[in-house]
Amino acid sequence: MEAKDKALHIAKAAAEKKAMDILLLDLREKSRVTDYFVICTGNSTPQVHAITQNIEKKMRETGQPLLRMEGFREAHWVLMDYGDVIAHVFRAETREFYSLERLWGDSPQAVLSNLGEFAQ
Repeated sequence: MEAKDKALHIAKAAAEKKAMDILLLDLREKSRVTDYFVICTGNSTPQVHAITQNIEKKMRETGQPLLRMEGFREAHWVLMDYGDVIAHVFRAETREFYSLERLWGDSPQAVLSNLGEFAQ
């Protein structure tokens, strides 16, 4: 699966569990570590867990292994490493504090409502 398709699949899996403010960042020109970030927000610990578990389930169904996950227990910021795509599932206050969108603000971005444009 291509990195862009993987990022879109992760975003859709997050949306299925009502993740908010889903954002994809194209880091291919900015990072040697990964090609895309998928960033989203959950309202509560149970919702962050549900989003994370659904992403893992949907990616496993496509044969994409989760390489590493951090932060699941505390559920303030869960990082899911899929190699060329890294998913970040935040609680709102933690997302605001770390502001990855600002740090990588000069990268091409797509919000969930614009994913069709991003997929082209």
